[in-house]
Amino acid sequence: MRKLVFEKAAIKQNLNILKEHAAGAVIYGAVSGNGGGAGITRLAQILRDEGISRFAVREVEEVEALRSAGFVQEEILVLRSTTEREELERLVDFNAVCTISSVDTGLALNAVAENRATVVEAHIQVDTGMGFGGFLASEPEKILLAYRSLPNVALSGIYTQIHSAPRPRIAQEQLKQFQAIVDNIHTAGFETGTVHAAGSYALLHYDGASLDAVRAGSAILGRCRGGEKDLYPAGFGEAKIIECRWLPKGHIVGAGKSVVLRRPTRVAVIPVGYQNGLGIIRPRDTGLIAALRAWRWGKNVFVRIAGQRARVIGQIGAEEIIVNVTNLKCSAGDVAAFDIDPLFARGFIREYR
Repeated sequence: MRKLVFEKAAIKQNLNILKEHAAGAVIYGAVSGNGGGAGITRLAQILRDEGISRFAVREVEEVEALRSAGFVQEEILVLRSTTEREELERLVDFNAVCTISSVDTGLALNAVAENRATVVEAHIQVDTGMGFGGFLASEPEKILLAYRSLPNVALSGIYTQIHSAPRPRIAQEQLKQFQAIVDNIHTAGFETGTVHAAGSYALLHYDGASLDAVRAGSAILGRCRGGEKDLYPAGFGEAKIIECRWLPKGHIVGAGKSVVLRRPTRVAVIPVGYQNGLGIIRPRDTGLIAALRAWRWGKNVFVRIAGQRARVIGQIGAEEIIVNVTNLKCSAGDVAAFDIDPLFARGFIREYR
C-alpha cells in the first residue's frame, strides 16, 4: 500500500509565512487541482481551521465538492469565465462568485441572473500580459461597459495574474497597468471591491503585489517555484519494501538506462515509479542550467528507510525502484519514505498526520 502523507504542522507553518508576506491582505486558499494533490475538501478544512474563509477554484465540480462538504457560508471564487449556460446555472445554484473576462461572458452571466430574477456576484478579470484570459488592459472602455451594462451582476472584485517567474521588471509593469485600470474605474465613479493580483510566487517575491487580497495555492504545500527556501514541503510518499536480496558484481540492474554493479550489492525493491509520479517535478527554469539541475537530481534520488538514506540505483522505473541497502538493516515489509510532488502523485492513499 502506497501512502501520500501530509503533515498538518507544515501546512500551518507555511500559512503563517504567507500571512506575514500578505501583510494584512485577505488570503484566498487556491485549492483547485484537487488541492494541489492534497485533496480539495481536506485541505480546505485545514485552511478554514486556520481562519481562511475565502477559496479560489477553477471548475464547477470543485465548487460543488466544497459546498457538499459543508462550506456553505464561505466565499468561493471561480478563476475562469464561461458562457455555457449549464455551467452558469450550476454556479448560481452553488452561490459561487463568477469571473467576467469579456463583454460576452458578462452578458451571458447577466442573462442567467436576469432569467432567475436574482443578482449574481462576480469579479472582473484583467489580462496584463499573461494571455490566459481577461479584458485587455489596453481596452478600459470595455471594462467600464461591464460596470454600466450588467444590472443583474454585482461586481465585488477585480483581479489579474502576475508572472510566476523571476521577472521583477515585467511584474512591476503588470502591476502598473492593473493599477491604472483600477484608478480608471474609480474615476468613472464605480467601486472595484476586492483588488487582487498576486498568486503564490508574486506574494513571496514582489513588493507591493499583495493589494487587497492574494491567491495562495502551491505555497501552502511548500511547492511554490522559487519559494522552497522559505517554506516547508508538505507531502511525502511511503511504500513498503517488497523484497531485499543480494546481487553479484557485474549484475545488470534497471530498465531503460541500466547500471552494471561494480561490487556485490544488497538491494531493496520498492513498488513506486514514475507512473505514480515519482521523479516528476514542476518546471522551474529553462535552458542549460535547468537541464544540468535535472541531470543532477536524477543522479541523486534517495529514499529513507528507518531514518537512513538509501540511493536509488539506475533510473526510476515505471512501477518500481531499486535502492542500495548494502549498509542498512532492513527487510521486506519495512517502510521507505520519499519526496514526491503531491500534484503528480497517483495511486496513493492520502493520510494526514
